[in-house]
Amino acid sequence: MVVTMRQVAQHAGVSLKTVSNVVNHYEHVSASMRSRVLTAIDDLGYQMNVTARNLSTGRTGMLALALPELQLPYFAELADAVMDAADDLGYTVLIEPTAGMRTGELEVLRSPRRSMSDGLIYSPTALREADRAALSVDFPMVLLGERALASSVDHVAMANEVGGRMVTEHLLAQGCRRIAIVGAHDAETGAGSLRQRGARSALEAAGLDSDVASAGAQRWSRETGRAAVMDLLAREVRFDGLLALNDAMALGAMRALWEAGVDVPGQVRVAGFDDIEESRYARPSLTTVNPGRAEIARRAVQLLVDRIEGRAVEAAEYQVPAALVVRESTR
Repeated sequence: MVVTMRQVAQHAGVSLKTVSNVVNHYEHVSASMRSRVLTAIDDLGYQMNVTARNLSTGRTGMLALALPELQLPYFAELADAVMDAADDLGYTVLIEPTAGMRTGELEVLRSPRRSMSDGLIYSPTALREADRAALSVDFPMVLLGERALASSVDHVAMANEVGGRMVTEHLLAQGCRRIAIVGAHDAETGAGSLRQRGARSALEAAGLDSDVASAGAQRWSRETGRAAVMDLLAREVRFDGLLALNDAMALGAMRALWEAGVDVPGQVRVAGFDDIEESRYARPSLTTVNPGRAEIARRAVQLLVDRIEGRAVEAAEYQVPAALVVRESTR
């Protein structure tokens, strides 16, 4: 026998409207009332008819998530975190890979597939100032990353510059004086540029050369990190510390150092950025910056759902704090 919302209300001793508010995740319900309703739902085994809810509200129950690529561990783990946060609020996530290309990022905004979702969590990496007008959309959207090109759109960012400075200060405190930076920045406001800016401010504050050994890598992968360090070694660049602008490059860099017989952390201390799961299990485990991925996902999903369900008014701007995670690669 199918359990109805009315039966849940009777079992909990509350109004039908209160049960509806709880199952639709409205915030303005007291903790005690919410607890009574959730207990009644568990006792009776109530399951919400999502199809009926969507038909009555004109919504799909889907959120779109546009990311550059899922092959990069950070974005794969971010997608998992977004899906978990959306599930907590009764939504499903549709993932739209853009390949980190301008055409793909613009296509997400224009595609007929957009109608399959109620709103978009959007992480562009290739859009520029000239594309600002494209972000004037008529549907709920939350921007991730550093390109806050639309002041009228909710935006959740990570503390890239602070994190870059923090991890570089750690390398300096461990005795490093010639720090290689692996990773090319792609724009003045991009994550790579901000991480480099933070690193260089720490080096300059210590009276050290901020360009001691930069090594390019346009695509931030293990292979490009390995190749960048092999290039440094081939050019006989001296360095006793290495900051890769993401963990994938840091893992590739450590592989190159191992192949060259360079001890980590005995001869070179290595750090990354992103705190992906693999960094905990590398050998040595990788010192890195945790950008608050779970909080970024939670904030973005909540902002978007608030927009969809009509609870938001002014555009919100959040920067999630970063935290240094010290592991074996710098000890």
